[in-house]
Amino acid sequence: MADVAKLAGVSHQTVSRVLNDHPKVRKETRARVLRAITALGYRRNLTARALVTRRSHRLGVVSFDTILYGPASTVHGIERAAREAGYFVSIMSLRTIDRAGVNEAIGHLAEQGVDGVVVVAPQRAAAQALADLPPGLPAVAVEGRHEGEVAVVSVDQREGARHATAHLLALGHDTVWHVSGPDDWLEAEGRQEGWRAALAAAGREIPEVLAGDWTPRSGYRAGRVLAARVAEVTAVFVANDQMALGLLRAFSEAGVRVPEQVSVVGFDDIPEAAYFTPALTTVRQDFGEVGRLSIGLLLKQIESSGTSGYDHLIVPPRFVIRDSTGRARSALPY
Repeated sequence: MADVAKLAGVSHQTVSRVLNDHPKVRKETRARVLRAITALGYRRNLTARALVTRRSHRLGVVSFDTILYGPASTVHGIERAAREAGYFVSIMSLRTIDRAGVNEAIGHLAEQGVDGVVVVAPQRAAAQALADLPPGLPAVAVEGRHEGEVAVVSVDQREGARHATAHLLALGHDTVWHVSGPDDWLEAEGRQEGWRAALAAAGREIPEVLAGDWTPRSGYRAGRVLAARVAEVTAVFVANDQMALGLLRAFSEAGVRVPEQVSVVGFDDIPEAAYFTPALTTVRQDFGEVGRLSIGLLLKQIESSGTSGYDHLIVPPRFVIRDSTGRARSALPY
């Protein structure tokens, strides 16, 4: 640090202020110090900094080993937001989610001295584990329930599903069938609730739910069942885009035309959704915003020593209309 101060022509204290982003540093001085830091390749001693500030500037994230687009994108959004805020991230990725495993992961991160944790909690077991957080550890749950003493950031799954279902009803479909996610996922529960609410509000029949597990294979199986009932099925809301991909494959094999015979809506807006055949109408989740808000809430707790309250921030979804939805057969002119 002394070398940086000498090259920049400032005091040791001024360099320290720049490194800690102190507001009372002139723009020109800050720029000169930053140039000196770059020229010298200076790196801060984080261990020494932690001893002074009593903060590690490291955050913990608990997620689980998955290739699913939603959870993976959520973790990426959290990591990016933390890095932009000047924090390192330690990620504990669990192969399966259960209360004991989540508690063990949180305990391990706390032993590492993280300043706080974000728990990606889309399943009931993870949400329940939040009741066992170590005292005084700042924490935020992503996609968890707003119950107890923990802040939560979530996408409005219910509203996204309601909008998707209402869109199909507005196209003249008498009712909308649903391929759901796994029962133990809070997101699947919220999407099913939104679907049911939209049908009930319109006074429409609520068909039986076809259970899926988020994979294209389960969507394919559901598609084969629905293709055999194409005389009565004209619209399907699928709880994620991967299952919608499998469903579209089953429809294609059975000769069911989308959207001419059956309209299909997915959820997530994965990067490939625009390139499905046909391009998939779906519900987009803003995972970048989820990451930004969750890190913002966590830092608010850290800076206030846990006295900032337990907020619940809801990120609105966005409905994306493409080619997989159209007017119902009964609504088309002859």
